[in-house]
Amino acid sequence: MAVFNKFNSFVEALAEKAHNLGSDVLKVALTDSAPVATNTVLANITQITAENGYSAGGPAVTVSSSSQTSGTYSLVGVDRVITASGGTIGPFRYVALYNDTAASDELIGWYDYGSSITLADGETFTVNFGANILTLA
Repeated sequence: MAVFNKFNSFVEALAEKAHNLGSDVLKVALTDSAPVATNTVLANITQITAENGYSAGGPAVTVSSSSQTSGTYSLVGVDRVITASGGTIGPFRYVALYNDTAASDELIGWYDYGSSITLADGETFTVNFGANILTLA
């Protein structure tokens, strides 16, 4: 499974109420250009071409729970499946998580899958969030 990397600006945006992770619309955008920790908004990310089942801005993430226990916050989501339809999707290597509700599409973090991926027509790719999309302690 790919490792989650947070964008530096996420911490400040969270503290300044740019995010309500339990209710805002979160999305994942695909890119083949490496994000850097200093990126702040979706416009800083070069997305792959929107075609064949991938829409500009990427698909929404379904959040199944947003809660804290003993001072540790967990955001849990349903793994997101992307299917190539009518041609290929990609290549992409990175999946950027961002807040589509925030005024500037504030970035949260990204996953690095280690090498470029291209989906052939009919193939699927699952953004696997594991036990939690993110944990804050």
